[in-house]
Amino acid sequence: MSMELKKNIDQISKDKGLDRGKLIETLEDAVRISVERKYGDGLDIEVSFDENTGDINVFQFKIVVDDPDDDNTEISLKDAQKHDSSVQLDDEVGFRLRVEDLGRIAAQAAKQVIIQRMRDAEQEIIYEEYKERKGEFVSGIILRRDKAGWIINLGRTEALLPKEEQIPREHYKRGDRVQAIIIDVRKEGRGPQVVVSRSHPDYMVALFKREVPEVDDGTILILGVARDPGSRAKVAVMSKDRDVDPVGACVGIRGSRIQNIVQELHGERIDIVVWSQDIAAYASNALSPAVLSRIIVDEDENVLEVIVPDEQYKNSIGHKGQNVKLAAKLLGWKIDIYTESRYNEANAIDHGLEHLASVAEVPLENFVSAGITTLNAISSASNEELAAALGISQSKVLDMRSALNLFWSKDEREEDALSDEGEAEALPAEGEAEDAPAGETEGDNAR
Repeated sequence: MSMELKKNIDQISKDKGLDRGKLIETLEDAVRISVERKYGDGLDIEVSFDENTGDINVFQFKIVVDDPDDDNTEISLKDAQKHDSSVQLDDEVGFRLRVEDLGRIAAQAAKQVIIQRMRDAEQEIIYEEYKERKGEFVSGIILRRDKAGWIINLGRTEALLPKEEQIPREHYKRGDRVQAIIIDVRKEGRGPQVVVSRSHPDYMVALFKREVPEVDDGTILILGVARDPGSRAKVAVMSKDRDVDPVGACVGIRGSRIQNIVQELHGERIDIVVWSQDIAAYASNALSPAVLSRIIVDEDENVLEVIVPDEQYKNSIGHKGQNVKLAAKLLGWKIDIYTESRYNEANAIDHGLEHLASVAEVPLENFVSAGITTLNAISSASNEELAAALGISQSKVLDMRSALNLFWSKDEREEDALSDEGEAEALPAEGEAEDAPAGETEGDNAR
């Protein structure tokens, strides 16, 4: 029986991957608990496992006194000397207890404690293993569904795929194989709870590492991911090697690599965006496929004002604002989208001001940056102020003055005709309102 116990310990240690020393400690603790349950917890006992024989040795210790008050912890000198004639007062004497004498109930209790302690030890090992695997790509089999989500068999343990970490409109059934990444490992009463996700941005990073060798070996870096799970995503990439095109590498020959990822995500559209340190260039890439006119950067407020040709407004915003929202999430900046016509209206930049910028050979953005957004602002400023603000010569200022006089003369001639038309010209062009997505207007922003 003793050697059989030793064999069992060796087998359990091998099969469960549990430390043999921990198993022996668990066994000793279980026997100690059983002794205390039978005789009371006031005993001074010592339990040890004999590696050579496989026996469990249990000793009870008592102090030698003249007149014992507690038979569980004290023994008289006379009685002690019956076991050992050399015993003196205040010595500690050990008496061996027979494990067989614990009784059937105590033995059963010891067995239950051993089973529970081994289960706890196994769960602790699983927890320690999986807590180091956060962000790791895993694959498992769907076991069942509960109120929190789907339960997945990972082999050594089970994982939870919560509802909020699933890709919308995905459906599973028992026995399906599913892939995900580990996002959390929690300690719970029933054991460690491994939580996985398919909607997390890092899951897409894991898929790119699997499908694109250049991402896996670090040649191409993924510097950001913005997802609308199951619908669309934007992935910012950068190559550390000038000879490696990050977009081409991620797409693959005839789109083979990106298609594998899209299929795994059940059709989620993926835009590969080239990262740039220049925020304006980065934003231009992120808002693709829209063609932009210009971008005004407010670094203090982390705001981008993006001006697009009128016909590009729909492309820049995207369906239900998805394109601009994903771009804003990818950049971490607020993005305001304006058409050229509405932006010029909102900032009082008319054709006359644009023409004066052309005469002065200065970009229109320089006028805006200097706070000059109306013809009247030019008229009221001195030549020196205009030259300093725009960084132009006095001769260019005089050229602007001459052009300004021509525009005002023309404006006076057309003033009566414009007033007759009232607000008719301010109405949107035919089809313009219909092009804007439902609930979106020009100048809408996204973060």
